[in-house]
Amino acid sequence: MAHTFEIYKDKAGEFRVRFKYNEEVMFSTEGYSSKANAQNAIESIKKNGPGAPTQDNS
Repeated sequence: MAHTFEIYKDKAGEFRVRFKYNEEVMFSTEGYSSKANAQNAIESIKKNGPGAPTQDNS
């Protein structure tokens, strides 16, 4: 599969989400205290992300 969400634990023991496309990390989230919160972040990105506008601050 070309793209995937990955939940992992960082060095501080928090759960984080990475989004990978062709094995390249496109973005990572903040740390979450529970895996359930990381899973909720993934669902929120899937639900709210497709219609998000682009903001150009250049």
